Amino acid sequence: MFKKILIANRGEIALRIIRTCREMGIKSVAVYSTADRESLHVRFADEAVCIGPPSSAESYLNVPKIMAAVEITNADAIHPGYGFLAENADFAEVCAEYGIKFIGPTPSQIRRMGDKITAKETMIAAGVPVVPGSDGLIKDVKQAQKVANEIGYPVIMKATAGGGGKGMRVVWKDEELEPNWEKARKEAKASFANDGIYIEKFIEEPRHIEFQIAGDQKGTVIHLSERDCSIQRRHQKLVEECPSPFMTPELREVMGNAAVKAGEAIDYEGVGTVEFLVDKHRNFYFMEMNTRIQVEHPVTEEVIDHDLIKEQIKIASGELITGGNYYPTAHAIECRINAEDPFNGFRPSPGTIISFHSSKGHGVRVDTHVYAGYTIPPYYDSMIAKLICRARTREECITKMERALDEFIVEGVKTTVPFHQRLMKDENFRKGNFHTGFLNDFNLEE
Repeated sequence: MFKKILIANRGEIALRIIRTCREMGIKSVAVYSTADRESLHVRFADEAVCIGPPSSAESYLNVPKIMAAVEITNADAIHPGYGFLAENADFAEVCAEYGIKFIGPTPSQIRRMGDKITAKETMIAAGVPVVPGSDGLIKDVKQAQKVANEIGYPVIMKATAGGGGKGMRVVWKDEELEPNWEKARKEAKASFANDGIYIEKFIEEPRHIEFQIAGDQKGTVIHLSERDCSIQRRHQKLVEECPSPFMTPELREVMGNAAVKAGEAIDYEGVGTVEFLVDKHRNFYFMEMNTRIQVEHPVTEEVIDHDLIKEQIKIASGELITGGNYYPTAHAIECRINAEDPFNGFRPSPGTIISFHSSKGHGVRVDTHVYAGYTIPPYYDSMIAKLICRARTREECITKMERALDEFIVEGVKTTVPFHQRLMKDENFRKGNFHTGFLNDFNLEE
């Protein structure tokens, strides 16, 4: 087992990893930018190293500085969290060259799943259903039109190196294709330094359902059930839950087996997520694989009573997975609390928190790195907390979440708490009648 782990990340996920390290008797090292000097992950780590100014490029994405922090603290492993360098194969390769264990998959596995075209080809070979679309990258607009006419409108253009909705455009008819083609390529180039685009059939009113998987270094892969992530705004998840209200035991078995097949196809090592689109007839299609821990991992932890960060660390140290797949024994919902104004286009709201009271009580969990007096910097993701509720049934869980949201008080900045309060009262949400476009028609007037 590792003696000291450096966490190459910030905020609530860094603090989350530090807590598990403490419970496992492993020393932790926090790295931080000057903007994060007062963050709780810096305060609670055994050691902390400043790695640069606020800009991510000069701090959390600066591999030489992170490796220098590893050297001066004598850490023997790196946990990348999510975001930043978590799915950077080159970084994982540097770790291997220096004899530092990267807590996650191998560089080869990251590359195979990081490129959407390669991932799709791998899934086809493994027998995992995929959305009909182009055979590889699209060379020009003429080929794009040909493919779109073959598979039928609507279609969606996606950046091969994409994520978070960048380089993504839905096209409903032929005359819209050329201008959207140019926009998608420019956005992909600006976001990922790669303007490669491919086309898929656009699944109308789909569910976004993902399966948590874990694989050890000897080829054993299991799944830990699903999460429904369909409540999204501009492809960014806002609410996640397990089990999905759309799921049936039969569909869970088939989708779970497909997720395991996906992991086995690349001999996956570590904890990861296989993401699917599911149409209204419960046909499902592979979308992508995230080769890291997810923001929403607490939802799974709450319904199977299992520490996924501990599982990551144990797998990275060479321990084998024992037992089979996990299935939910309760219901859990996570609301992402962002420093954003939901009544003003979810505009970011950085600033100093004047007062902060997080919810408590049976079945209520809050993962956060903020406190009264903390200044939310404008340089990073706006998420300041995750509010997770667990109960025996979905109905009880929603009621508990309503109570917890009423108790969640943040003064000094705008937050998404009012949005979540309104969502929990929405009749269609309560009935489980929603899809990824649900918020397009959601009333967000004050």
